[in-house]
Amino acid sequence: MNRIVLIIIFLLSSFQGFPQNSSVWKGYFSYNSIKDISKSDAEVVVATENAYFKKNTNTNAFNTVTTIEGLSGQIITQIYYSEAYKKTIIGHEDGLLIVVNENDGSVLNVVDIVNKVSVPSDKKRINHFYEFNGKLYISTDFGLSTLDLASSEFGDTYFIGPNGSNIEIFQTTILNNTIHTIAKGYGVLSASVSNPNLVDFNQWTMMTPGNWKGIETISDKIILIDSATSMYSLIGNTPSFVASFSQIPVDFRVVDKQLVIVTQNYVYVYDEQLANSYTVNNSADATTMFTCAILKEEKLYIGTQNKGLITTSKVNTTDFVNTTPNGPIRNKIFGVKSLTDGFWAVYGDYTSAFNPYPLDALGVSKYDTKDEWVTIPYQDLLGAKSISSINIKPNDEKEIYFSSFYSGLLKFKNDIPEVIYNASNSSLRTIEGQVPDDIRVGVSSFDKNQNLWMTTSITKNSIHVLKTSGQWQSYALPCVEPSLLYATKGVLVDRNNTKWVMTRIGAIGFNENSNKCIIINEKEETGAMPSRDVRTLAIDKNNKLWIGTMKGLRVLPSVDSFLTQQTLEPKPVIIMEDGLAQELLYQQFITDIVVDGANNKWIGTAGSGVFYISSDGQKTFNIFTKENSPLPSNTINDIEINEITGEVFIATEAGMVSYKGNATAGAEDLKNVVVFPNPVRPNFTGEVSITGLMDKCNVKITDVNGNLVYEAIAQGGTIQWDTKAFGKYKVASGVYIVHISSEDGVEVETKKIMIIR
Repeated sequence: MNRIVLIIIFLLSSFQGFPQNSSVWKGYFSYNSIKDISKSDAEVVVATENAYFKKNTNTNAFNTVTTIEGLSGQIITQIYYSEAYKKTIIGHEDGLLIVVNENDGSVLNVVDIVNKVSVPSDKKRINHFYEFNGKLYISTDFGLSTLDLASSEFGDTYFIGPNGSNIEIFQTTILNNTIHTIAKGYGVLSASVSNPNLVDFNQWTMMTPGNWKGIETISDKIILIDSATSMYSLIGNTPSFVASFSQIPVDFRVVDKQLVIVTQNYVYVYDEQLANSYTVNNSADATTMFTCAILKEEKLYIGTQNKGLITTSKVNTTDFVNTTPNGPIRNKIFGVKSLTDGFWAVYGDYTSAFNPYPLDALGVSKYDTKDEWVTIPYQDLLGAKSISSINIKPNDEKEIYFSSFYSGLLKFKNDIPEVIYNASNSSLRTIEGQVPDDIRVGVSSFDKNQNLWMTTSITKNSIHVLKTSGQWQSYALPCVEPSLLYATKGVLVDRNNTKWVMTRIGAIGFNENSNKCIIINEKEETGAMPSRDVRTLAIDKNNKLWIGTMKGLRVLPSVDSFLTQQTLEPKPVIIMEDGLAQELLYQQFITDIVVDGANNKWIGTAGSGVFYISSDGQKTFNIFTKENSPLPSNTINDIEINEITGEVFIATEAGMVSYKGNATAGAEDLKNVVVFPNPVRPNFTGEVSITGLMDKCNVKITDVNGNLVYEAIAQGGTIQWDTKAFGKYKVASGVYIVHISSEDGVEVETKKIMIIR
């Protein structure tokens, strides 16, 4: 699909929402970075980077709301729950307002601010919400807007800067029927709530000059926070000093007739008489940085920058209890690898130029199908930083290898770090002329003998193998100029034990047994490429090599050609679009290509989402973007498919979701065929799945009298039946027989399905 078509798709789908089908999508979000907090009668409502969760303070139960439920995936700045209207309002960095009706779960995107052409795109941030008389006053980076809480309709906008210009409003409060706002550089601007002409900037007057950051009302007093570290009470138009803090406040609000002031390491609670009731500090763990706080039922709920929501109380301010939904360390998962009943996730990223700095010192996470996350902290990882990819030993899920783009190769055994391989105990070497620790190990691959192959960037010997004997060996690529040091993402091994290396100078084929080496790059004599910067490789079930580059896609018809030819010429995939020949994924930055059990391709991009295409690329089944699906971002870091379940994990810059595909890998026999659900009950509206099939086996479904109602050839390990007779009408209640035979007819199996209408 060309760029023009992609732009049209974006314009048509922007801000229109997407059809919700929670049965096929699932979210795996982090709730550790808290942006804002609100509360209802029974819950605290907590905003994270691009999701929110509700914690019932009576039952301690969690309810999470993410892109799966209809959120946008954009960066959240504010959240507010209106008890009177039973609505949650979420404000975003780009000005988007999302209104969630908690009575029926409906989600409404209010795009009036986003669509304001008179406001620069970087001046639409939502800074604060304040409810008064059925209106929500919205402080933004351009002025003050209103939302009618009953109808959820956008109201007036007040541009109250000089001569009606845009001006940054930090916070708003109302006292004695007068609106008071903090305007950047213009102190406190005030106007009467009942003034029918508030859109006229002349109706607003400067009540109190100064550099203020926050304003609140408690009892009959206006309280101000300045841009430094002090708090004042406003007497008339004159600020009167109340208190100072050791750090600059980052959050300031009134809760249950008490002032709550939050700094990076402290939370201060003041009563109505402006006396300090108590102070909470995190001196026991200075890495826990506070972002916001709220009081509820004698407890103080504190949001943190990277450790979720914690609670404490006035009775014991040093007793911190973490009360955060289970999830990954952070949303930016960089690599994922599936297990039989879960997956591993890592977070150590690098830039598009393969630069891992600043280094990440983060743990690794394991998830199982019981919705349980286990994180092994960085302190236990033997010093491995910037871990960017994962590999699992074939037939032994207890042996895991983590590639670090700085520290080498980390081996786990039984979920415990066992050894880290670096320059002292392996053939791995550091970057030439750089610090001794900088060993950039890329994506690894097992060969058919279970030897583990990997690459190191910017080294003379760039190919390394850890043999099953435990010995190491390295190789220089003979087709590469010895003095040329280059970056590489990793290596893929084919059935002939040829190593295919993804580098910034092309895709390189290498076989150490013959010492043969071929570079595929953009030079015509070695095969035309849209870019020599190769970011991903995949070998499909027809032994085609799919090559993703920074500027498009190429396909080598067969990896076997490496054995017989001296030059390799991959071809573009040409499709017909509106009667015109087009190059599939023309000029797209391709980040990942994964082959599913039916030989279809899932292709991730840096900015255009995920393309789900047929085995030959001629048919595009779907293009998933953040505009038309639960994807939280269109920049894809990694895609992984569970070959047993067909679940497709999509890790993006802003969080990971999965899509329940139905293409699983073909089994070696028919001993583990499963039909589910079985029985099919009256309220079931989905499709019956038949899994554990051999690839290309024949599946026939008949009634008990032998009448054929369905027939298919399996593409991979799963087929799905819509319980209709050849797609025309639903079959009647009764027992149906599933007859399965392998492609060669040697293996056969029979199953029964009970259908109840």
